[in-house]
Amino acid sequence: MANLNIAAVDLGASSGRVMLATYQMESQQISLQEIHRFKNQLHHRNRHDCWDLLYLEHEIITGLNKILEKNITLHSVGIDTWGVDYVLLNKHGEILGDSYTYRDARTEGIMQQVQQDLSKEKIYQKTGIQFLTFNTLYQLKAMMNDKPNWLEDVTDFIMIPDYLNYRLTGVLNREYTNATTTQLVNVNTDNWDTELLDYLNIPISWFGQIRHPGHKIGNWQQNNQIISVMSVASHDTASAVIASPLSDEYSAYLCSGTWSLMGLDRKQVCNDSHAMNANITNEGGIDGHYRILKNIMGLWLFQRLCTERQITDIPALVQQASQEQAFRSVINPNNDVFLNPNSMVEAIQQYCQLHNQPIPTTTAQLARCIFDSLAMLYRQVAEELAKLQHHPISHLHIVGGGSQNAFLNQLCADICGIDVIAGPIEASVLGNIGCQLMALDQIHTVKEFRNIVTKNFPLKHFKFQPHFADSDFVKRKWQEFSQLN
Repeated sequence: MANLNIAAVDLGASSGRVMLATYQMESQQISLQEIHRFKNQLHHRNRHDCWDLLYLEHEIITGLNKILEKNITLHSVGIDTWGVDYVLLNKHGEILGDSYTYRDARTEGIMQQVQQDLSKEKIYQKTGIQFLTFNTLYQLKAMMNDKPNWLEDVTDFIMIPDYLNYRLTGVLNREYTNATTTQLVNVNTDNWDTELLDYLNIPISWFGQIRHPGHKIGNWQQNNQIISVMSVASHDTASAVIASPLSDEYSAYLCSGTWSLMGLDRKQVCNDSHAMNANITNEGGIDGHYRILKNIMGLWLFQRLCTERQITDIPALVQQASQEQAFRSVINPNNDVFLNPNSMVEAIQQYCQLHNQPIPTTTAQLARCIFDSLAMLYRQVAEELAKLQHHPISHLHIVGGGSQNAFLNQLCADICGIDVIAGPIEASVLGNIGCQLMALDQIHTVKEFRNIVTKNFPLKHFKFQPHFADSDFVKRKWQEFSQLN
């Protein structure tokens, strides 16, 4: 057998796709083909924002069937998604309650309540996970406060990608990289923290044994084919990091999409007080590594802008934004007002008004405000990461769909004062494939797979311009941004 055909299901917060990878074992060449793409969006149900998991399952199977209809022998499939969200099952494997999204407002004020009960320091020492209002810990606390009448029927807690794998195979698997996003996994034991579960008054019996990725979960049977379903790094960021061709030990990655996630790939956790105060997270990776990173509200703001202003020609808007006045208005993209506003345009304008800045009105001005603000926030996080590793960041590798935005890449390089290397675009898909290749015993380490990625996919380089980064204008704007909340 000279080639392997591998399906990677990659679900993001705004879209999903089924990709087919053909891996030539002798030459280690990878070719990708998009088989099926579909929208993913929030649904308002019972006064809450929820996911439509029946729809997602249908679209996944539709995509996989499209591969089989081509008379292609499919050797394996793997699924990755976003983190923190989960479902609860009864003894028949049926979902109880709604499948809430992390952008739902039910967790407002819950994080503060939990921190008051347990202390921020204690939670961080246990989990090493950043404090975000939508972490699974706070979602579950909100549920336990409500005490729904079906609670006593719950037998299993399971993350979204594990649920989708269960629907294909009938096998329950708790995958490590996604489990760590819950803020319920003890960073010292790599297992569920029983003290946190006791605090929530949730039985440990809901939670099965956590397993690291890179093994077979079970089989999906379709059209007389029996196809192996593999456990991949099911948190899409974890997959993207696997495919990030880091230049050296001091390089950082920036997974750029709906969210931007900037971080380091390390063997040791960083859960001291400095890391906690910087709200750095220590999410699980593979090969015994951790993702030392920070969440940034990413291109979600730009996506919402384009939706509200009905923009379809994205490259044209980026070009128009590049011609606008630089740093006319800046926002803190991580402010909670941008998490899920009724109108992103109004949220940006109200924020600028509140901070006595010129109010962007045209679509190009709003886009420029978003890009300038993201670049500033990237610099802030890059400086925090440099302090953690006691060494300046040597290169910043931007991967994912956002790496196609050459204007933002150059702006990032100039503001951060770091050379940027962009690509691969399909980082989460490739990391998904890499884990499947490990499960199929074709490769053995992340380093080996990153070398394969570098050989197969072109990278673009953006050198920072010192005269711009060191200018009095940028220094003044940096001071203004640093004072925003």
